[in-house]
Amino acid sequence: MATIQKLIEELERYGKTKKFKLNDTFIREGQIPNKIGIVKKGLFRYYYLTSEGKEFTKVFMKEGAIISSYSSMILGTKSIYTIEALEASNVIEISYHQWVKLREEDNKWDKLLISFLEKGYRTKEKREQTFLLMDAEHRYKEFLLEYPNLEQRVKQYMVASYLGITPIALSRIRKKMKRINLC
Repeated sequence: MATIQKLIEELERYGKTKKFKLNDTFIREGQIPNKIGIVKKGLFRYYYLTSEGKEFTKVFMKEGAIISSYSSMILGTKSIYTIEALEASNVIEISYHQWVKLREEDNKWDKLLISFLEKGYRTKEKREQTFLLMDAEHRYKEFLLEYPNLEQRVKQYMVASYLGITPIALSRIRKKMKRINLC
């Protein structure tokens, strides 16, 4: 059976390369998604937007990640979040129709799907744990471990929204950690 990385490389042959500029969207909230993507270069974030215009960052996705609003895509419903490029990025896009066709022709693609879903589940479970059991400072430390060097690639308000705190609270945490040489 093929390794996950080999399956991703093979899947790339069925897609088309698309370039994204800073702030371009892969999928916008309210759209019915019909594609998945493999991030070859760059960085994306998933975020929710409230009716008051407040953003909540769900996750950051960097090189090697598979991006999609998968639940909405398979249900044919509108995405509840936006997937936005945070820097110039290259993505291999595969249509949902092509993805379904591949899975019908060869069940090896189910191995890739299961891996994709398991990784998403682990990420979701860990994120819930940090929000339920850790204070903001510990969530920030976990962020630094989970996403090394990412802080230099994204704006601080995005990090704060990912942590569920204000940019001012993040600034205080960072200042405190610098005083004791933790970051």
